[in-house]
Amino acid sequence: MHPATGLQANSRFDAARRLRSHPQVPGNENAGNGGKAAKSRVPALAFYRYLRKYRLIFYPSLAALFITAGLSLAFPYFLGSLIGSPIEMARGAVEVDLLQEEVNRVVLILLSLLGLQAFLAYWRVRGFYKAGESALNDIRRDVFARLVRLPVSFFHEHRAGELSTRVAGDLEVLRETLLTTVPQLARQSVILAGGLVFIFISSVKLSLIMLAMIPVVVLFIAIFGRKIRTFSRQAQDALAAGNVVVEESTQGIQEVKAYGNEEFEERRYASRLEEFLSVTLRGAGARAFFVSFVIFVLFGSISVVVWFGAGMLMRGEISGQEFGRFILFSVFVGASLGALPEIVGQVQKANGATERLREILAEEPEAAGTDDGTTALTGAVEARGLTFGYPSRPDATVLDEVSFAVEPGERIAFVGASGAGKSTLFSLLLGFYEPQGGRLLFDGKDAGSIPLGVRRGAMALVPQDVLLFGGSIAENIAYGRPGASEDEIRAAARSAYAADFIEEFPEGYETLVGPRGVKLSGGQRQRIAIARAILADPRILLLDEATSALDSESERLVQQALDELMKGRTSLIIAHRLGTVKHADRIYVLQEGRINETGRHEELIDAGGTYRLLAQTQLL
Repeated sequence: MHPATGLQANSRFDAARRLRSHPQVPGNENAGNGGKAAKSRVPALAFYRYLRKYRLIFYPSLAALFITAGLSLAFPYFLGSLIGSPIEMARGAVEVDLLQEEVNRVVLILLSLLGLQAFLAYWRVRGFYKAGESALNDIRRDVFARLVRLPVSFFHEHRAGELSTRVAGDLEVLRETLLTTVPQLARQSVILAGGLVFIFISSVKLSLIMLAMIPVVVLFIAIFGRKIRTFSRQAQDALAAGNVVVEESTQGIQEVKAYGNEEFEERRYASRLEEFLSVTLRGAGARAFFVSFVIFVLFGSISVVVWFGAGMLMRGEISGQEFGRFILFSVFVGASLGALPEIVGQVQKANGATERLREILAEEPEAAGTDDGTTALTGAVEARGLTFGYPSRPDATVLDEVSFAVEPGERIAFVGASGAGKSTLFSLLLGFYEPQGGRLLFDGKDAGSIPLGVRRGAMALVPQDVLLFGGSIAENIAYGRPGASEDEIRAAARSAYAADFIEEFPEGYETLVGPRGVKLSGGQRQRIAIARAILADPRILLLDEATSALDSESERLVQQALDELMKGRTSLIIAHRLGTVKHADRIYVLQEGRINETGRHEELIDAGGTYRLLAQTQLL
């Protein structure tokens, strides 16, 4: 089997046949035009647009956020009155009785406003989480929906651990930003704007002195924000590389232990972690310097302004209440500005993480099309001068002017040495790649005119290396036709000669097969895959060396199941064993990407060519 075909993941092909329509996701507007439109970048704000669906919850929560942020400004305003009143009394401006009455009134107002703020904050937090978590679920669904609809070539360029990190880790960063950082940004912006207004009301002269440092802070935010985003993306990439090691090691744990490479894998993972830690620490250094600078500038400026204001108070240029309010609002404004570096850093971190997600959403999906019920394939397949070479190796021609014709219900075999192009031919039939020359026809119609979902829906693949998902036996069989009844699943298992061993398990059809089906033998996995294909009821059956890795007894049972499966169906077989192909209606011998012999088993043996040589050397 060609390593680049990805034919092991047979169960995913069965799922594709059931997809008759595709939900629209961001960047999917060109899905129906064959993917010819140029790939465009999905903007970072696209993720926040998911909140529009929950606007009846989100907008009231956002309004409550602004109201509570505005109410928080009442705290320094009235507290300034409490602080300023004793100052005025000390200067003989007010009497004690009037002061006490004023203090009582201010405290009651403060407590009332704090109660209102607490009430609104409760519903605001609940609303934000409900809208935010719902939007994030929609994002997860759309990213995964786009991921599984991408062409096979995409998965040849990206490792599984890297992709799982994008979907899981990057979305967790987005979750933290959406639910925590964005509300903080809105809150601090309201406090900052409102605080500046009250500062100007208190004293224009002091306000101008304090605001002189804001352009410096904004400039540093712009400069360091870009650096932080770069470090964030590098850190996510390094973490993804580490996850690749974990996934590959756990999936291939038998090979790891068989070769005694536990320490090697440990060192490989440690190396990725060191890279991740190094990038993270460099980013932390940039953020730490930024935060330190902002703290020094902000609170240094506040100290200078307070010193200057104290002189104005002594000279009678400002009242005690105005000075008290100015100090408190300055602290609030300073705290808001001081929080901005962390907020901006988190936003930049989210932008760095979501850049990977946006790349997935910007990828062109397969133009699967929809089944309108008018297209029903009978099983006729024809190739006319097919020519193909993998995009990663454009100079190597894998198939060269390959032509053949298969009538409905015929049993056709393809044989040849490894690398002759047999599995690549199956990849073209399944639409994983488009031929660079020649034509591929189904029922006399060009393959390009048939919706990809219909085309794959008419086929089922039984490969040599069967992949089972980590659920139950029943779930794995039902993958051929989701929604099948228990009786249909059992009937398919009986037809595949799998019912006997399944029913011997204590839990029967509910037996868990383990990751990738490791709890079952090779023959048992093959028969479950055959039961899955029987349940799918395809018109065209693709058998890719389905018995080559089995012992004699397992091969006998699997061959019986295959014979049952092939009845009445167009069957295309790749095989190295004589018993699998000698009863084929026609055999095509592939050599270096070309068909050099065609005929029945007896005819090819008598011809004394490549087929006979393969049979004599037990390649068949």
